[in-house]
Amino acid sequence: MATALVIENDPTDDPRRLGEWLTEGGLDLHILRPYNGDELPADLAGFAALVVLGGEQRAYPLPDGTPGAPWFPALEGLLRKAVRHRVPTLAICLGAQLLATAHGGQVERGAAGPEVGPGLVGRRDAADSDPLFKWVPLIPDVLQWHSDEIAELPQNAVLLAASTRYPHQAFRMGDRAWGLQFHIEPDTAMITTWATDSDLLAELEYDPEMVIAACAAVMPDVEEVWQPFAIRFAALARGELAGAEPRRDLPLLGH
Repeated sequence: MATALVIENDPTDDPRRLGEWLTEGGLDLHILRPYNGDELPADLAGFAALVVLGGEQRAYPLPDGTPGAPWFPALEGLLRKAVRHRVPTLAICLGAQLLATAHGGQVERGAAGPEVGPGLVGRRDAADSDPLFKWVPLIPDVLQWHSDEIAELPQNAVLLAASTRYPHQAFRMGDRAWGLQFHIEPDTAMITTWATDSDLLAELEYDPEMVIAACAAVMPDVEEVWQPFAIRFAALARGELAGAEPRRDLPLLGH
Protein backbone atom coordinates (compact mmCIF):
# COMPACT_ATOMS: atom_id res chain seq x y z
CA MET A 1 0.00 0.00 0.00
CA ALA A 2 1.21 3.53 -0.80
CA THR A 3 2.19 5.51 2.30
CA ALA A 4 1.57 9.16 3.07
CA LEU A 5 3.86 10.96 5.49
CA VAL A 6 1.67 13.00 7.85
CA ILE A 7 3.25 15.78 9.91
CA GLU A 8 1.20 16.55 13.02
CA ASN A 9 2.37 19.93 14.29
CA ASP A 10 0.08 20.17 17.31
CA PRO A 11 -1.52 17.49 19.53
CA THR A 12 -4.91 19.18 19.14
CA ASP A 13 -4.90 18.85 15.33
CA ASP A 14 -4.53 15.22 14.28
CA PRO A 15 -5.64 13.79 10.90
CA ARG A 16 -9.06 12.75 12.25
CA ARG A 17 -11.65 12.62 9.44
CA LEU A 18 -9.09 13.44 6.76
CA GLY A 19 -7.06 10.46 7.93
CA GLU A 20 -10.12 8.22 7.60
CA TRP A 21 -10.77 9.48 4.08
CA LEU A 22 -7.17 9.04 2.96
CA THR A 23 -7.14 5.52 4.38
CA GLU A 24 -10.41 4.81 2.58
CA GLY A 25 -8.70 6.08 -0.56
CA GLY A 26 -5.98 3.45 -0.25
CA LEU A 27 -3.20 5.26 1.59
CA ASP A 28 -1.36 4.03 4.65
CA LEU A 29 -0.52 6.87 7.07
CA HIS A 30 2.88 7.28 8.70
CA ILE A 31 2.34 10.00 11.32
CA LEU A 32 5.22 11.97 12.81
CA ARG A 33 4.74 14.20 15.84
CA PRO A 34 7.78 16.50 16.02
CA TYR A 35 6.31 18.29 19.05
CA ASN A 36 6.74 14.97 20.82
CA GLY A 37 10.32 14.44 19.69
CA ASP A 38 9.84 12.66 16.36
CA GLU A 39 12.56 13.62 13.87
CA LEU A 40 11.61 14.62 10.36
CA PRO A 41 13.24 12.67 7.54
CA ALA A 42 15.82 14.33 5.32
CA ASP A 43 13.74 13.59 2.23
CA LEU A 44 10.53 11.92 1.09
CA ALA A 45 12.05 8.71 -0.25
CA GLY A 46 9.56 5.85 0.16
CA PHE A 47 6.54 8.13 0.62
CA ALA A 48 3.80 8.54 -1.98
CA ALA A 49 2.45 11.76 -0.46
CA LEU A 50 3.02 14.43 2.18
CA VAL A 51 0.31 15.84 4.45
CA VAL A 52 1.06 18.76 6.79
CA LEU A 53 -1.54 19.64 9.42
CA GLY A 54 -2.30 22.77 11.40
CA GLY A 55 -1.39 24.07 14.83
CA GLU A 56 -1.28 27.10 17.08
CA GLN A 57 2.28 28.10 16.14
CA ARG A 58 3.24 30.96 13.81
CA ALA A 59 4.61 30.21 10.37
CA TYR A 60 6.81 33.31 10.59
CA PRO A 61 9.74 33.92 12.99
CA LEU A 62 9.10 35.04 16.57
CA PRO A 63 10.24 38.52 17.68
CA ASP A 64 13.61 37.10 18.77
CA GLY A 65 14.15 35.65 15.30
CA THR A 66 13.62 32.00 16.23
CA PRO A 67 11.22 29.92 14.11
CA GLY A 68 7.65 29.37 15.22
CA ALA A 69 8.66 25.81 16.17
CA PRO A 70 12.13 24.21 16.21
CA TRP A 71 11.27 21.78 13.38
CA PHE A 72 9.81 24.38 10.98
CA PRO A 73 13.02 24.98 8.99
CA ALA A 74 13.30 21.22 8.32
CA LEU A 75 9.59 21.03 7.51
CA GLU A 76 9.87 23.90 5.05
CA GLY A 77 12.77 22.03 3.48
CA LEU A 78 10.55 18.96 3.04
CA LEU A 79 7.83 21.09 1.48
CA ARG A 80 10.29 22.51 -1.02
CA LYS A 81 11.52 19.00 -1.88
CA ALA A 82 7.94 17.81 -2.26
CA VAL A 83 7.21 20.51 -4.85
CA ARG A 84 10.54 20.03 -6.61
CA HIS A 85 10.15 16.26 -6.86
CA ARG A 86 6.39 16.38 -7.57
CA VAL A 87 5.36 14.45 -4.45
CA PRO A 88 1.58 14.93 -3.95
CA THR A 89 1.23 17.29 -0.98
CA LEU A 90 -1.74 18.53 1.04
CA ALA A 91 -1.03 21.30 3.56
CA ILE A 92 -3.77 22.57 5.86
CA CYS A 93 -4.03 25.92 7.72
CA LEU A 94 -0.61 26.30 9.41
CA GLY A 95 0.64 23.71 6.93
CA ALA A 96 -0.57 25.87 4.03
CA GLN A 97 1.12 28.90 5.56
CA LEU A 98 4.38 26.95 5.80
CA LEU A 99 3.99 25.81 2.19
CA ALA A 100 3.72 29.49 1.28
CA THR A 101 6.67 30.70 3.37
CA ALA A 102 8.83 27.81 2.14
CA HIS A 103 8.46 29.22 -1.38
CA GLY A 104 8.83 32.92 -0.68
CA GLY A 105 5.27 33.80 0.32
CA GLN A 106 4.39 36.13 3.19
CA VAL A 107 2.44 35.15 6.32
CA GLU A 108 1.45 37.67 8.98
CA ARG A 109 -1.20 38.46 11.55
CA GLY A 110 -4.55 38.66 9.76
CA ALA A 111 -5.56 42.26 9.16
CA ALA A 112 -9.26 41.34 9.24
CA GLY A 113 -9.02 39.60 12.61
CA PRO A 114 -9.55 35.93 13.49
CA GLU A 115 -11.70 33.77 11.25
CA VAL A 116 -13.47 31.07 13.24
CA GLY A 117 -16.29 28.63 12.59
CA PRO A 118 -18.24 27.58 9.49
CA GLY A 119 -17.55 29.53 6.32
CA LEU A 120 -17.79 29.57 2.56
CA VAL A 121 -15.02 30.05 0.03
CA GLY A 122 -15.36 30.81 -3.65
CA ARG A 123 -13.67 28.75 -6.32
CA ARG A 124 -11.51 30.75 -8.73
CA ASP A 125 -11.30 30.24 -12.49
CA ALA A 126 -7.99 28.37 -12.25
CA ALA A 127 -9.79 25.63 -10.31
CA ASP A 128 -11.58 24.57 -13.51
CA SER A 129 -8.42 22.86 -14.75
CA ASP A 130 -7.08 21.73 -11.38
CA PRO A 131 -7.01 17.93 -10.93
CA LEU A 132 -8.50 18.14 -7.41
CA PHE A 133 -10.49 21.39 -7.34
CA LYS A 134 -12.29 21.06 -10.65
CA TRP A 135 -14.83 18.78 -8.93
CA VAL A 136 -15.31 21.10 -5.92
CA PRO A 137 -18.56 23.15 -5.94
CA LEU A 138 -18.37 26.85 -6.75
CA ILE A 139 -18.95 27.87 -3.11
CA PRO A 140 -18.05 24.96 -0.82
CA ASP A 141 -18.52 24.79 2.94
CA VAL A 142 -15.35 24.85 5.05
CA LEU A 143 -14.29 25.19 8.68
CA GLN A 144 -12.13 28.16 9.67
CA TRP A 145 -9.90 28.56 12.71
CA HIS A 146 -7.00 30.98 12.21
CA SER A 147 -5.70 34.41 13.18
CA ASP A 148 -2.78 34.59 10.73
CA GLU A 149 -3.14 34.95 6.98
CA ILE A 150 -1.18 34.26 3.83
CA ALA A 151 -0.74 37.91 2.93
CA GLU A 152 1.24 37.20 -0.25
CA LEU A 153 1.28 33.96 -2.21
CA PRO A 154 4.56 32.66 -3.63
CA GLN A 155 5.34 34.05 -7.06
CA ASN A 156 4.44 30.87 -8.95
CA ALA A 157 1.42 29.87 -6.87
CA VAL A 158 -1.96 29.31 -8.53
CA LEU A 159 -4.90 30.72 -6.56
CA LEU A 160 -7.77 28.21 -6.44
CA ALA A 161 -10.20 29.60 -3.84
CA ALA A 162 -10.79 32.93 -2.13
CA SER A 163 -13.10 34.70 0.29
CA THR A 164 -14.01 38.31 0.93
CA ARG A 165 -12.07 38.67 4.18
CA TYR A 166 -9.11 36.49 3.30
CA PRO A 167 -8.45 36.15 -0.43
CA HIS A 168 -5.84 33.39 -0.29
CA GLN A 169 -7.94 30.43 0.85
CA ALA A 170 -6.52 27.70 -1.40
CA PHE A 171 -3.59 27.55 -3.79
CA ARG A 172 -1.38 25.13 -5.66
CA MET A 173 2.40 25.03 -5.99
CA GLY A 174 3.65 23.21 -9.06
CA ASP A 175 1.18 20.58 -10.21
CA ARG A 176 0.92 18.40 -7.09
CA ALA A 177 1.07 20.54 -3.91
CA TRP A 178 -2.05 22.14 -2.46
CA GLY A 179 -2.42 24.56 0.44
CA LEU A 180 -5.77 25.06 2.22
CA GLN A 181 -6.05 27.97 4.66
CA PHE A 182 -9.26 26.41 5.99
CA HIS A 183 -9.77 23.09 7.78
CA ILE A 184 -11.44 19.95 6.45
CA GLU A 185 -10.15 17.41 8.97
CA PRO A 186 -11.93 18.19 12.28
CA ASP A 187 -14.88 16.36 13.73
CA THR A 188 -17.09 17.93 16.38
CA ALA A 189 -14.96 16.54 19.20
CA MET A 190 -11.88 18.28 17.79
CA ILE A 191 -13.78 21.55 17.41
CA THR A 192 -14.93 21.21 21.02
CA THR A 193 -11.31 20.86 22.14
CA TRP A 194 -10.33 23.95 20.15
CA ALA A 195 -13.21 25.96 21.61
CA THR A 196 -12.20 25.20 25.20
CA ASP A 197 -10.43 28.23 26.67
CA SER A 198 -9.90 29.59 23.16
CA ASP A 199 -8.10 32.92 22.91
CA LEU A 200 -9.60 33.42 19.45
CA LEU A 201 -13.16 33.01 20.70
CA ALA A 202 -12.45 35.33 23.62
CA GLU A 203 -11.04 37.95 21.25
CA LEU A 204 -14.15 37.72 19.08
CA GLU A 205 -16.49 37.47 22.10
CA TYR A 206 -18.04 34.35 20.60
CA ASP A 207 -19.98 31.88 22.73
CA PRO A 208 -18.03 28.57 22.53
CA GLU A 209 -21.19 26.47 22.66
CA MET A 210 -22.69 28.38 19.74
CA VAL A 211 -19.51 27.94 17.70
CA ILE A 212 -19.44 24.21 18.43
CA ALA A 213 -23.09 23.84 17.46
CA ALA A 214 -22.61 25.84 14.25
CA CYS A 215 -19.63 23.70 13.23
CA ALA A 216 -21.47 20.48 14.06
CA ALA A 217 -24.37 21.58 11.85
CA VAL A 218 -22.19 21.90 8.73
CA MET A 219 -20.14 18.72 9.22
CA PRO A 220 -22.26 16.73 6.71
CA ASP A 221 -21.85 19.49 4.09
CA VAL A 222 -18.09 19.68 4.68
CA GLU A 223 -17.85 15.91 4.31
CA GLU A 224 -19.92 15.89 1.13
CA VAL A 225 -17.35 18.12 -0.59
CA TRP A 226 -14.03 17.24 1.02
CA GLN A 227 -14.28 13.47 1.43
CA PRO A 228 -14.28 13.03 -2.38
CA PHE A 229 -11.50 15.66 -2.56
CA ALA A 230 -9.39 13.54 -0.19
CA ILE A 231 -10.19 10.41 -2.20
CA ARG A 232 -8.96 12.18 -5.35
CA PHE A 233 -5.76 13.23 -3.56
CA ALA A 234 -5.19 9.62 -2.48
CA ALA A 235 -5.78 8.48 -6.06
CA LEU A 236 -3.22 11.00 -7.27
CA ALA A 237 -0.71 9.66 -4.73
CA ARG A 238 -1.37 6.12 -5.95
CA GLY A 239 -0.98 7.17 -9.58
CA GLU A 240 -4.65 6.47 -10.33
CA LEU A 241 -6.22 9.93 -10.54
CA ALA A 242 -7.91 9.14 -13.85
CA GLY A 243 -10.33 6.89 -11.95
CA ALA A 244 -10.98 9.32 -9.14
CA GLU A 245 -13.95 11.34 -10.41
CA PRO A 246 -16.64 11.96 -7.76
CA ARG A 247 -18.81 8.92 -7.15
CA ARG A 248 -22.37 9.20 -5.92
CA ASP A 249 -22.34 5.72 -4.39
CA LEU A 250 -19.60 6.44 -1.84
CA PRO A 251 -21.13 6.20 1.65
CA LEU A 252 -20.58 9.10 4.02
CA LEU A 253 -18.51 8.30 7.06
CA GLY A 254 -19.91 8.80 10.52
CA HIS A 255 -18.97 11.73 12.68
